[in-house]
Amino acid sequence: MLRSTWTTGRRGALLGASAAVVCATLTACGNTGDGYVAVGPPRPSATAARPTGSVTLVPLDGDGTPKSPTASGTSGRPGTTPAPTSTPGPSSPPGPSSPPAAKSGGSKATSPSSAPTPAPTTAPRTPAPPTPAALTWAAPIRKATDTRWCEDVTLAFHNSGGTAVRSGTVTLGTHIIGSLGIDWATIKTTEQLPAPIAANTRKNGTWTVCVDAWRVPLGMHIGTRDVSVEWH
Repeated sequence: MLRSTWTTGRRGALLGASAAVVCATLTACGNTGDGYVAVGPPRPSATAARPTGSVTLVPLDGDGTPKSPTASGTSGRPGTTPAPTSTPGPSSPPGPSSPPAAKSGGSKATSPSSAPTPAPTTAPRTPAPPTPAALTWAAPIRKATDTRWCEDVTLAFHNSGGTAVRSGTVTLGTHIIGSLGIDWATIKTTEQLPAPIAANTRKNGTWTVCVDAWRVPLGMHIGTRDVSVEWH
């Protein structure tokens, strides 16, 4: 015998329909004994204990094997591990920005390959040894004196060499000339060179040349024409 309780109203109609379905199911399964079907939620007991702490749900696979427990408060999908959330730390103040690189206003840097090559150093030249003295002279300049057998002779010397003329002698050849222009004799006189004569300089020398008086009788005269010089 089935016992059911009906509740009026819309909620009661829904509960009655649910009880009828349960009764039909029990009858189809061949349950002939007495039974009760709950048609409404049970009243809460005053002494019912409430669970404390977290609740762990253990879902079952199709073969009845329990899955790994999922902590309360996570997503209900099995096998899903929540990604750790990072706690943003205190933001650090922005550091000073690096100053822009200073532009060089000078000349461009020179690579080692384009660097200027130092000028080759030349060894100091050894001065050439001085050239020896080179003495030349002009034709003698004659000047008559008050004496018939004497005259003044001047010679101009030029040393064109690189060494000074330190000393030397001058040999003068004086000719004795008759009234008709005949050269009767030549008398030689040796005088000292007006040394020293420096390199590349000029110097004059003057001498009074005389012969024996008896060599120049009245109507004859002398003339110094020949010059020979030796120097050191």
